[in-house]
Amino acid sequence: MRVVSFRSLRIVVLLVILAAAAIYTQGQRLSTRGWYEPLEMQLFPIAGDTSPATGTYIESLDESRFAAIERFFKSEGAGYRLVANRPVSVRIGPTIDAEPPDPPGPDGGVLSAVWYSLKLRVWAWRVTPAGWGQGDVVRMYLVYRQGEPNAALPHSLGIEKGLLGVVHLYADSTQDAQNTVIVAHELLHTVGATDKYDARGEPRWPDGYADPTASPRWPQKRCEIMAVRIPDSPERSLMPENLRACTVGRYTAAEIGWIGDATP
Repeated sequence: MRVVSFRSLRIVVLLVILAAAAIYTQGQRLSTRGWYEPLEMQLFPIAGDTSPATGTYIESLDESRFAAIERFFKSEGAGYRLVANRPVSVRIGPTIDAEPPDPPGPDGGVLSAVWYSLKLRVWAWRVTPAGWGQGDVVRMYLVYRQGEPNAALPHSLGIEKGLLGVVHLYADSTQDAQNTVIVAHELLHTVGATDKYDARGEPRWPDGYADPTASPRWPQKRCEIMAVRIPDSPERSLMPENLRACTVGRYTAAEIGWIGDATP
């Protein structure tokens, strides 16, 4: 009699979970890319350090700090003639006292990425307060911390499977405007948009340029939201100060279902 190994059983269980998740994700994808009604984004602040300043900052947060995100998507959506007059609505949820699991390293491979996605979804299910995160809403977990000299923030991410995002931000009111740029960028990842920058982090032409047909090509006046930066010259790009300096380009619009084809 052949005995099924524990490893084989784990693989079977994982495949069953992945199949169920794939079916659920497909339903979410169809719902969130219709754009007939506002897509709700729920924000859950998390203290990423023990600084009292971080705690004070988080206590001061309200939805007015993120109103620029709603205005940005309303303005950009109008340019693409969306049915929804208000494509995105923002709600701030309770503060969460648990940090998300660490993502795999760059050498983790596909299985590590899949496993992390499942871990993150389980973590989100466990920590999301009752009455929140129900239905096809995007859940963004905002991890705030104080800035440190010569230390970059951890990489933020948005995951389409599960409509989840983990965004690392500075707990500093002077950074509020740029924080909204990062949150909007990760939100678009959850509905199918891809990054539009190269391995150096520089905007990729043509899809990472707000105006890819401009002549001369540089300097660009605005930032394509999925490229995150404004191309200023062939060698240099600038971080936008706020969402007013950003746009949803046609390539991104096609990915998220705002238009059928990126061809002008």
